[in-house]
Amino acid sequence: MTLLITVFAAVAVTVKWYNRKNDDMRLGSLALMYWGASLMWFVDAIVEYIELEAEFFNPEAADMLNDSFLGLSVVALGLVIWVVRLLIADPKGVIKKAFTRKTDATGTETMEL
Repeated sequence: MTLLITVFAAVAVTVKWYNRKNDDMRLGSLALMYWGASLMWFVDAIVEYIELEAEFFNPEAADMLNDSFLGLSVVALGLVIWVVRLLIADPKGVIKKAFTRKTDATGTETMEL
C-alpha cells in the first residue's frame, strides 16, 4: 500500500508539474520527493518478495492498514517539507510583504518595497 500511495502521489504531482504555466510553486521538488519515496518502497517490495515469496501476495488486513497509514504519512511529510521550502523561498514575496508593513503618521498602513 505504501508503494501504491506514493506512486499515485508522484504521478499526480508530476502531471500537475508538467501542465504548469510557471514554476512558482516549485512542484518539481515535490515530484522528486515522491518519486524517490516510490523508488524506496519499490526496492522494499522486491526485498520483501524475495524473503516471503508466495506469502507476499496474501497480506493481513492489519498489515495493509499499517502500510496505508505509513504511505499517507510519507505523503503528508513530503507536503510539509514542500510547504516549508516554499515559504522559505517565498517566490511571490508574500512573506516579505507581510514583514515590511509600516504605518505612517496618520495611522494608515503602507508597504515598503
